[in-house]
Amino acid sequence: MSTPILFDSHCHFDFPRFDGVRDDEWARAYQQGLRGLVIPGVRRPDWPRIASLVRPKSGIWYCLGIHPWFVDEHDESDLERLEALLNSKPEGCLAVGECGLDALHGDLDVQEPWFRSQIDIAAAHELPLVVHSVKTHDQVHGILREKHWQGRALIHGFSGSYQQAKKLVDLGCFIGVGGVITFERAKKTRDAIDRLPASALVLETDAPDMAPAGVDKGQNSPAVLPGIFRALVALKGEGEQALADQLLANAAELYGTDSRLLAPET
Repeated sequence: MSTPILFDSHCHFDFPRFDGVRDDEWARAYQQGLRGLVIPGVRRPDWPRIASLVRPKSGIWYCLGIHPWFVDEHDESDLERLEALLNSKPEGCLAVGECGLDALHGDLDVQEPWFRSQIDIAAAHELPLVVHSVKTHDQVHGILREKHWQGRALIHGFSGSYQQAKKLVDLGCFIGVGGVITFERAKKTRDAIDRLPASALVLETDAPDMAPAGVDKGQNSPAVLPGIFRALVALKGEGEQALADQLLANAAELYGTDSRLLAPET
C-alpha cells in the first residue's frame, strides 16, 4: 500500500526550534508522506524571514498576518504594509493570518480591531483567513457573521465543542485537527472532530507548539503529522487512503490551490 499524501495546514516552520535541523525535519516528514505545509505569519518583523523559506514548487507556502499575542507591537502602518505586500501578490502567499482572538493571552478589546481589520483585508483580496481562536469560538463566529464573511477560513488548533465547530463550519470555516486529538482526556474536542464530516477538516501540527501525546513540549514537528493522521483515522473509523484524499482536497479548497500544486509529489 502506498503512503498517503499529507499536508500540514499550519506549521511555524520558521521558528528557531528548526534552525539547523530544518532540512532534516523536512526530509523526515517527506519520507512519511508529507508533501507540503503552510507557515503562518505572526509579526511584521518575521514576514521577510518566512518569505525566504518559501518554496512553492516543493510544497512550502506561507501567509501574512498579525497574531493576537503581538498586536501591541504593531501600529496602523503595519496593516498598510500588509495591504501593500498582498497587492504585490507575493509568490507562495496563500492567506491572511495568523490572526484572531485569545481570551487567555492579552486583552480581547485590544485584539478585536486587529482581527476585524485583517478580515477586511482578506475579503478585499479574496484570500482565506487563518484564525487563532482560544476560548473565543463564539466571538469569532459572531464577528465573521456580522461581517457577512463569504470566504474560506481555517479555525486552527481547534479545541471546543461540536456545537461551536458546526456553527463555524456552516459559515465556511475548516476545522484544524492537531495534536490535541491524540489525548484521550480531550473528550470534548475528540467528540467534535468525530461528529464533524471529514469534508470540514484539515490536518495541522502548529509545530513546534501543540505537541501530540508522546512528544515533548516545544518539540513538535511536521514529521509527527502522520501520527496525528493515524489518530484521526482511528477516531473516525475511516479508511486511511480515502480520508487522506479528502483531507488534501479540503486543504486545496481552503487555500484555493490545486492539490497537485499545493502538495507536489516530486
